[in-house]
Amino acid sequence: MQQIDIKTVTLADAEELQKISRQTFYETFSAQNTAANMKKYLAENLSLAKLSAELKDKNAEFYFACSGGQVIGYLKINTGTSQTVLQDEQSLEIERIYVVTAYHGKKVGQLLLEKALQRAKQQNAGYVWLGVWEQNSKAIQFYKKNGFVGFDKHIFKLGDDEQTDIMMKKNLPLTPAVENKYVHEDPV
Repeated sequence: MQQIDIKTVTLADAEELQKISRQTFYETFSAQNTAANMKKYLAENLSLAKLSAELKDKNAEFYFACSGGQVIGYLKINTGTSQTVLQDEQSLEIERIYVVTAYHGKKVGQLLLEKALQRAKQQNAGYVWLGVWEQNSKAIQFYKKNGFVGFDKHIFKLGDDEQTDIMMKKNLPLTPAVENKYVHEDPV
């Protein structure tokens, strides 16, 4: 197995981001969805203009997983008002973790998840959350294995199809500086 590097995605990488986004989304969901809904989602949600706008968002970060000079997966995280549902200042959302099929089972997703958890800790987030399609049992098991638990549901629109995502979260230990911020001392 070649070394896997995690690299920050910049606006200059927008076309490569679109390529990996479309490839991995199609590989992951095309067998379970109609061609029309897939086409609509790819065109509307993974267009170069939309991805470029997301890359410019100060509350969103993208990372590539690379092996042998090739992009083999990617991660998107959101904080603050850029989160898709909760928009809690104390949390970090993992909006996307996708890996090309040929690299499934080779710990690429684990490395991307670890990058998200590292960024959450650096930002002193109290928890990390995400939404995962209720029919994606492989992903649900992956997140459970990594300490995530279900806490709610929300609707994800794929083309014209409204699908249910399970919202999962993982609480993070607070650093001492953050813990002290919440201690109330009565004046003497």
